[in-house]
Amino acid sequence: MFQLNENYLKLPGSYLFSTIGKKVNAYAAAHPEKKIIRLGIGDVTQPLAPAIIEAMHKAVDEMGKAETFHGYAPDLGYEFLRNAIAENDYKSRGCEVAADEIFISDGAKCDSGNIQEIFSRDNKIAVCDPVYPVYVDSNVMAGRTGTYDKETETWSDVIYMPCVAENGFAPELPKQTPDLIYLCFPNNPTGATITKAQLQEWVDYANKVGAVIIYDAAYEAYIAEADVPHSIYECEGARTCAIELRSFSKNAGFTGVRLGFTVVPKDLKCGDVALHSLWARRHGTKYNGAPYIVQRAGEAVYSEAGKAQLKEQVAYYMKNAHYILNGLRDAGFTVSGGVNAPYIWLKAPNGMTSWEFFDYLLEKVNVVGTPGAGFGPSGETYFRLTAFGSYENTVEAVDRIRHI
Repeated sequence: MFQLNENYLKLPGSYLFSTIGKKVNAYAAAHPEKKIIRLGIGDVTQPLAPAIIEAMHKAVDEMGKAETFHGYAPDLGYEFLRNAIAENDYKSRGCEVAADEIFISDGAKCDSGNIQEIFSRDNKIAVCDPVYPVYVDSNVMAGRTGTYDKETETWSDVIYMPCVAENGFAPELPKQTPDLIYLCFPNNPTGATITKAQLQEWVDYANKVGAVIIYDAAYEAYIAEADVPHSIYECEGARTCAIELRSFSKNAGFTGVRLGFTVVPKDLKCGDVALHSLWARRHGTKYNGAPYIVQRAGEAVYSEAGKAQLKEQVAYYMKNAHYILNGLRDAGFTVSGGVNAPYIWLKAPNGMTSWEFFDYLLEKVNVVGTPGAGFGPSGETYFRLTAFGSYENTVEAVDRIRHI
């Protein structure tokens, strides 16, 4: 008789956004006359930039001719894209990252879930609390998190680093020593950031205790303040302790196209074994590469036209973020985020739990957000709104909330 991976049975409930989708769909079916404004899931709404569409059309035409047809992509990804990334995302910021240290994938979500495979099951992980659910759930599936406590909504073998108002929603160095440290800045869900000096402390700490930082920089394009680092490799010593995850979803609207990459420096080692070689082995064995058409679209992100068009698109979403932040603050809500990130983190009013506030907004004003409790125990009584809707819907949603 076959056996199951019993770690899957330890997962409480369904994935956060699946639960939200079911609730919203049920309400919409019962109230078809209502206009529901969705500011919950972090999905973009603006169309792909013209420079990207042009590159995709050209690549499609190439795929229709024998002399320019492309089959399987190289393991690491096409050199033209890796070179563009190395030049524009790293060399331009003074970071030492070579093209062959960049692994092209179909998105940061997959990489953030898969990267744990190259580490021992015995490794202890540390996560920010609240946290993007994939970091914890993928480690649960691997059997690395211990037992779940329903009362505290925590795992026995996970080190939680509370990110609360008192510490500016930024984690403090843990008292227990972790092996793997998950950091995401600008942060999802809180929208918080840390300075380069603060990030340097984490790099120094990781090198001191022999930990690896898995650094999710999916929202770096939204950084507006000068002292907020775009990459962990801006910090001295990061090449010996950090893996960086990046995405084209939020900076270029690729949520439906799918493209991302992971940087694993060759200097990052466990004894004599380079993690670069392990990830290369995993990547080559389990992944056949992002499509040629999509990688050409990614290359266009770094063209002069692409940069200009995407700068306007990011500004569009940040205009939404500022409207949400200022509108809710003026209405008396306690809010943060929305400055270097497309997420606004607000305190649920009148002592409501985050799920109570979710239901209240859905039923009273037909606005969908994300309950903070879904991101971890420190997210309870908080709520996340995204700036990825249209400006018109964003204005209408905020105006509805202001009048409850």
